[in-house]
Amino acid sequence: MKVTALIPDDIINELKQYAGGRTLTDSLIVALTEWISLRKIKELNRLVEKSPLNFQEGVSASQIRSVNRKR
Repeated sequence: MKVTALIPDDIINELKQYAGGRTLTDSLIVALTEWISLRKIKELNRLVEKSPLNFQEGVSASQIRSVNRKR
């Protein structure tokens, strides 16, 4: 999609510095993708806070971590 946006130069300069894309478009794609990922993580955290995970009896988080680390 082609978009025209008025974005202050200082924001664009910071974007280029942190995103590290070859072009402004690449940097915008990196920044927007990361922002979307962060929003999804925040939403998942909110859902887990509302309804925490429950392990089956006899299963603990530390057991799961040790199984995952063996892979």
